[in-house]
Amino acid sequence: MNVAIVGAGFAGLSTAKIFMAFGHRVTVFEKEADVGGVWSASRRYPGLTTQNVRSTYALSDFPYPADYPEWPSGEQVQTYLASYARHFGLDPHIHLSTEVTQARFNETAQKWTIETQANNSPSQGSRSFDYLVVCNGIFSQPMVPDYPGNAEFITAGGRVCHTSQLHDYAEAKDKHVLIVGYGKSSCDVAQAVCEHAASTRVVARHLIWKVPKMLMNVLNYKYLLLTRMGEGLFKYIHLKGFEKFLHGIGKPVRNSMLGQVQWVVTRQCKLKELDLHPQTPFETIARSTVSLVTDGFFENVAAGRIKVMKNAQIRRLLARADGKFAELSSNETVPADLVVCGTGWNQSVPFLPQEVMARVTDSQGNFRLYRSMIPVNVPRLAFNGYNSSFFSQLNCEIGALWIADVIGGGLKLPPAIRQNETITERLAWMQERTDGKHSKGTNIIPFSLHHIDELLQDMQMPLAALTRFKQWLLPTNPADYAPALHTLLARYSK
Repeated sequence: MNVAIVGAGFAGLSTAKIFMAFGHRVTVFEKEADVGGVWSASRRYPGLTTQNVRSTYALSDFPYPADYPEWPSGEQVQTYLASYARHFGLDPHIHLSTEVTQARFNETAQKWTIETQANNSPSQGSRSFDYLVVCNGIFSQPMVPDYPGNAEFITAGGRVCHTSQLHDYAEAKDKHVLIVGYGKSSCDVAQAVCEHAASTRVVARHLIWKVPKMLMNVLNYKYLLLTRMGEGLFKYIHLKGFEKFLHGIGKPVRNSMLGQVQWVVTRQCKLKELDLHPQTPFETIARSTVSLVTDGFFENVAAGRIKVMKNAQIRRLLARADGKFAELSSNETVPADLVVCGTGWNQSVPFLPQEVMARVTDSQGNFRLYRSMIPVNVPRLAFNGYNSSFFSQLNCEIGALWIADVIGGGLKLPPAIRQNETITERLAWMQERTDGKHSKGTNIIPFSLHHIDELLQDMQMPLAALTRFKQWLLPTNPADYAPALHTLLARYSK
């Protein structure tokens, strides 16, 4: 098939590489000037690093350079992805600085017409494809609140931006910086600018648990959360094997394990002394996202260089004769020249027609995708990377194999009614588990390996029992999944 792929991050690049291995012709459209997706230079904030250690965040057949640090920087991840594209011969198939403006499906011809707009070019392009894979990611459109007083604040010289739109420490120099949110990006930015800013405040509506990279300054957190045991501590939609024990008669053991981690994190980060204890059980860490402790953040809070305004929101922005300020819901008014919002992302696909989006999403805007990839009864369309997880890159890679198997006819999807039942059950479980914080059905943290298991089982290529056992005790090695491509290719060559 002639396949259009939108986006050149982990999902787009791995999809292109795998589809080419199966003989498909691919064209990748990327609106930014470089590959990398969330790691693109256009989206990197100061201090950005991975949450995963490098050994667990690689694609299965392309490890990181040996001289990379344990937690690579955003720039290093982008360089890695550019090397991946070059190594596997993807560059000639990638159109950088080219935005997909519209995608229309012709039911009669069974073709997608893809219209594009190249940056700095008045002319538009239009091409026909047999299949469309959307890999623009769930972090494609920054969500920045429109605060009351926003226009006057900006006119007076203030700036309001998303964390992904702050690219240089100098932008905060000698300014009063207000950072909205308490997730990883917000704390990373606070830590990065606090030495340069006149003041640094973090406005946190809710406190969440954060995991130190090294528990007790000794044990790498990868041995806690980047294993099957780590996933097994949290209740999946369907329980099997040892997980039935952990959430059944063995629940006291499971609770004790999480309780011990909670005790360690509380002491190590001095959460009670800093009055930053979330006041929720540690297991709530997996409701929507898992955030690592930003190196130096709590130390700077203790030193007074960062102030956390907890249980607060911005009520309005003010531009007065004596300066610029933010009025908070706590009835405090604080100086603010630069407001940086770590307020998440909008999950949308602006180039798909409304009638297609109505078939892809429900009335609440949740994506209804079977196995997080295939919309029911929408022909020749797939999504890859719409399942944020610990091992996003592996989910993308195995997801690309799964889609290739669907296209090739080896994998027969269940009837539409069964697909819809599965999707409905999954969304209901996500709603309950995350208290609605599941990013429109696209966040499966921490259940990365569970999802990969389901895909491999669908393709009748389950992971070997010995490998699964090893992953219960040790951090997942992406190389464990490298044979899957060769196994599926061999099946199609017969």
